[in-house]
Amino acid sequence: MAVFESTEKMYEVLGSLFEHLMNDPVVGPKYAESNITIKFIITDPEGTIWLTNEEPGVICGDADLKPTIEMTLSGDSCHRFWLKELKLPVALAKGHVKAKGPLPKVLKLLPLLKPAYDAYPAIAKKHNLPIA
Repeated sequence: MAVFESTEKMYEVLGSLFEHLMNDPVVGPKYAESNITIKFIITDPEGTIWLTNEEPGVICGDADLKPTIEMTLSGDSCHRFWLKELKLPVALAKGHVKAKGPLPKVLKLLPLLKPAYDAYPAIAKKHNLPIA
């Protein structure tokens, strides 16, 4: 059974995580400077989440934007990534995550993810998602 019971639940959980990240006083401005728009295409459940350096910074659902990079992954892989159970380079190598676009730009942003890694277990627990 998938970690996220519905697209709406996934948007609620991951949307709040990404909002937390974009509102971080260090991460938000650095992401804005990156000039990168990321489109997450998530399966099981189906959905799309955008991170953009323009307002609003997080969009759950379809948007008329041009992504710098597209990341395709399952909801379960996304959940495992934020729990630090799945490392991006390994996930890419094993096909758990597929990337289209200039991946080195995204890999440069990985050090900025610490606030999201720190926040996700509490967000997941609040929504009764498994964290162990």
